Amino acid sequence: MNLPHIQLKPLLVFALASGQFVLVPGCGRNPSSPRTHLVYWSANNQYEVDLAKALVAQWNTLHPQTPVVHQPVPESQSTEEAILAAVVGKTTPDVFSNMWPGDVEAYARAGQLVALDTFPDFAEAIASRVDSALLEEARSSDGHIYQIPWKTNPVMVIYNRTMLAEAGYDHFPATYSEYLQAAAKVARDTNGDGRIDRWMGITDIRALWWQRFFDFYPLYIAATQGRTLLQDGEVAFDNVEAVEVFSFLRTLFDRGYFPKERMVGRTDAFLQGIVASRFTGPWEIRHAEKFKPEGFLYDFAPIPRPDGVTGPVYTYGDMKNIVIFRTTHNTRLAWQFAKFLVSREADLLLLEMTDQLPLRAGLLQDPLYASYFETNPFMKRFAHQARFVRGTDTSPVLKEIFDILSNEFEACVVYGVKTPAKAIQDAAEQARLILE
Repeated sequence: MNLPHIQLKPLLVFALASGQFVLVPGCGRNPSSPRTHLVYWSANNQYEVDLAKALVAQWNTLHPQTPVVHQPVPESQSTEEAILAAVVGKTTPDVFSNMWPGDVEAYARAGQLVALDTFPDFAEAIASRVDSALLEEARSSDGHIYQIPWKTNPVMVIYNRTMLAEAGYDHFPATYSEYLQAAAKVARDTNGDGRIDRWMGITDIRALWWQRFFDFYPLYIAATQGRTLLQDGEVAFDNVEAVEVFSFLRTLFDRGYFPKERMVGRTDAFLQGIVASRFTGPWEIRHAEKFKPEGFLYDFAPIPRPDGVTGPVYTYGDMKNIVIFRTTHNTRLAWQFAKFLVSREADLLLLEMTDQLPLRAGLLQDPLYASYFETNPFMKRFAHQARFVRGTDTSPVLKEIFDILSNEFEACVVYGVKTPAKAIQDAAEQARLILE
């Protein structure tokens, strides 16, 4: 599940250079204490805490001489802030399984991570799980691989089947023109006060860079058939597809198909039938099943694309990966435990306990997982989508680039003070400057 992020690179550079950083209380081990066991940090949501406890219990039963101690990542403003504090204080865990791939490059360049491809059995261990394209996506600029691709939450569209059916659709619109036609029928003033109070969709309008993972970025990946923002370390989004995405989103706000409000304090606008769709991940399934009104019908569909785009529909994968910190006292043992976390059996527990998808090739063909997908048909949709996802580029300034895009999104898409072409051009120019 996505969490708020912080700007890692400036803080990392400052903190490591000056040593002036306030540690998160209770963060990790005392660095002066002798290490007698591995320390493993997981995400701190309850589903992943329960998963980590189960996996560590299995490991400790199988390896009583080399125990692992599990801790959820310490509470902080964000997971990234807690990790940064631990890096500065040299209290990082041996193994961490909730690393956002966009942060890996900065930590790798700072010498904080173990290069996993230096282990003799790395290729054999990873090749059996991850396809070559995904592995290359995980490769850092120095040629080494510092992360094990672990799990993904593909961003798709959840939609209200009843609202779409009333608009004359028995499926979710696949193209921009079809989406806009459906939106014109769905969005309306239901109480006659002259204001639209039913919308085709909703997205968070705040200029927070990570919010673009749930509107601009998956739409851009879908429009470009799987391209990301950078190529060979240079800006690659200064193109017609990015302009077309901004134009599409701006039209949705200009015509009142999306609300220019956050609906803070309301009950879930989607489950209440106020909005017909939103961009989201598989975590929405448990939420919808728990809180949906009686008779509420919903489904999931791929991200809409510009008319004429063909081939598989790609989207953002919202991935989290496993890393080993250089502070580990036993690199070989940490590697063995990391491999244990991505075994076939561990991946089955990941599915069953968290409803998140392991980044494993052939997931739907493996009989070990067949029963799970038979009883979780919505997750099967996401598993099909997981074959066509993209992560984020390898760059230590990636957050700053998304920050720039978010500011231009606010100016152009939400408030209409810039044309889409000008907004993308300005974003590209600013991104080039910080990449220099």
